Amino acid sequence: MTITTKKVTTTMNNNTDIKSSGATSPLFATNYNVYINHTDAGGIVYHANHLVFFENCRRDWFTKLDLNGYFLQTDDGEIQHFVVSQADLQYKKAILLDEVINVRIDKVELKPASIVFYQSIHRSTPNSDNNDNPKASSAPLNSTLLSSTKIVIACVQNQIKPEPTPAEDSDATVNRNAPMRPIRVPQKLRDTIQRAITQHADE
Repeated sequence: MTITTKKVTTTMNNNTDIKSSGATSPLFATNYNVYINHTDAGGIVYHANHLVFFENCRRDWFTKLDLNGYFLQTDDGEIQHFVVSQADLQYKKAILLDEVINVRIDKVELKPASIVFYQSIHRSTPNSDNNDNPKASSAPLNSTLLSSTKIVIACVQNQIKPEPTPAEDSDATVNRNAPMRPIRVPQKLRDTIQRAITQHADE
């Protein structure tokens, strides 16, 4: 199977501040610390590490749903897993060393053989109007969008077979090297994600 990746958009926009109270509630959100290994010599997170934070967020959401984020096993022992088939990113503002960022899954779309994730990274800072207020820590926050993405993960069947024994036909070697093939999203996974989307919509 040929996996293609769309051209990544690297647009910088300095006017993308939104009130978190006015934004749509994300399907899932979690905070991550930014460490030195995430950044370059200038203390700015490498552009590729935005993808790392997005993937960690998806993995943590799957864990919350009691799903294995990488591999699923069918009743007959076959292994199914996921590969990124499309990544479309927009970089808005730099992520800096020692920040705590909020990474979100804003929306999920279920397709027959893939799952589409719409995600974003935000910086939350206290409202400037409350800087002199001793209770400012509990006041509303300004949320600054740092980057956003559309990620498509495709469900594939792992067709790699064990090494053939001398008694096996030479055809076994050919089958062992067969490529991965796309398959439908497993029903258990589909049902679990759909249930999470429905519960979020009802909240």
